[in-house]
Amino acid sequence: MATGTHTVEIPVDVHTVWDYVSDLEKWATSVPAYKEHEIINDRQSIWTFEGSVKSIKKTIQAQVDITEWNEPSNIKFEIKGLSDKFTGSGHFTADDVNGKTTMTCTVNVQAGGLSGAVLSPIIKWAVPKVASRLTESIARKIVVFS
Repeated sequence: MATGTHTVEIPVDVHTVWDYVSDLEKWATSVPAYKEHEIINDRQSIWTFEGSVKSIKKTIQAQVDITEWNEPSNIKFEIKGLSDKFTGSGHFTADDVNGKTTMTCTVNVQAGGLSGAVLSPIIKWAVPKVASRLTESIARKIVVFS
């Protein structure tokens, strides 16, 4: 299993962070390799990513299910590959620290099936970068929008 965790300090209160991250439409495009998404309902969406590794172009679809909303500090989700066999989970946490917010994003992904042996090295390389870039991008957008 590949894991990526990244933490940033944002110079806004925790409720401002919650207002942003609790609305998938606001930050969907911040996900690295984002192509498009479709909101199924308030807890489920389909995400499409497109990227290339070593000149191999790949489109991946995943179902993202929100499993917990704990305002103002915690969102948990599960990920299931629709185009490839992989599963995962993750969470956003936001902690108030003297009027600022410490936000952490953690993502875990595990490849399965016959392609798992091929995908695992790519996933282990990509997931930490995804967690870092996503967290930094969301933090920048929160500061701009607040």
